[in-house]
Amino acid sequence: MAVETKSLWKSHGGMQGVYTHQSEACACPMTFAVYVPPHGQGQKLPVLWYLSGLTCTHANVMEKGEYRKAAAELGVIIVCPDTSPRGEGVADAPDDWKLGCGAGFYLDATEEPWGAHYRMYSYIIDELPAVIAANFAMADMRRQGIFGHSMGGHGALVAALRNPGRYRSCSAFAPIVQPMTAAWSRPAFAAYLSADERLWRAWDAVALIEDGARLPDLLVDQGTADSFLADGLRPWLLADACAAAGVPLTLRMAEGYDHSYYFISTFMAEHVAWHARRFAT
Repeated sequence: MAVETKSLWKSHGGMQGVYTHQSEACACPMTFAVYVPPHGQGQKLPVLWYLSGLTCTHANVMEKGEYRKAAAELGVIIVCPDTSPRGEGVADAPDDWKLGCGAGFYLDATEEPWGAHYRMYSYIIDELPAVIAANFAMADMRRQGIFGHSMGGHGALVAALRNPGRYRSCSAFAPIVQPMTAAWSRPAFAAYLSADERLWRAWDAVALIEDGARLPDLLVDQGTADSFLADGLRPWLLADACAAAGVPLTLRMAEGYDHSYYFISTFMAEHVAWHARRFAT
């Protein structure tokens, strides 16, 4: 579980690092970022996972998400994984930004040629947490939360719904709430999971809630000027599912905001604080 440190920067009194390691789940080298806020000797800090969206790497939120000030003030470690396996021998679809590298959808692919490497769910749920626990002694793995954007919002919702008790908190920016019926995710689900749509329900937040999965509460921010709102995101489907299941959902429609990191960075500190309050209980 050894990691290689690629870079370190001091920020808001803490350290922003980028690391690589050899992943067994994805069968390739993987890169991830970790921000560790200032802390005392022996102090344990909660861990907040951020999952990025389509076409992104670990670097997008690290460079544009503006999370470090809030994380430093609140004493929260932020872990930012990559969005897919990459490198020599890893299957890709260079002409399709919604499939292949940068588009792992945080699931475990079963179909060829994707099944050999595209196991992002196992990577996020099992392997990378073990790497963090082994290499960051200050990480309190008993206090974890998860959030993300777009495809990463989908990943955060699915991870939390499929693993009750693992995360104390879950939130999302403009998540793909029902990828099995959204135009921009259906082709990826078919490629990764086969044409059998019954298998897709295990990777779909709305379907998981319909099938009995629950969260203690949920925060979602969505911009009203998001060009993907009507066809890809459709937060009202999540609202309907949560209402029917009795899941407390705070859905905030942010007037005039789009799908970009200008939107995410505006509300990032509020999300970090929302998670921090749940870590304190």
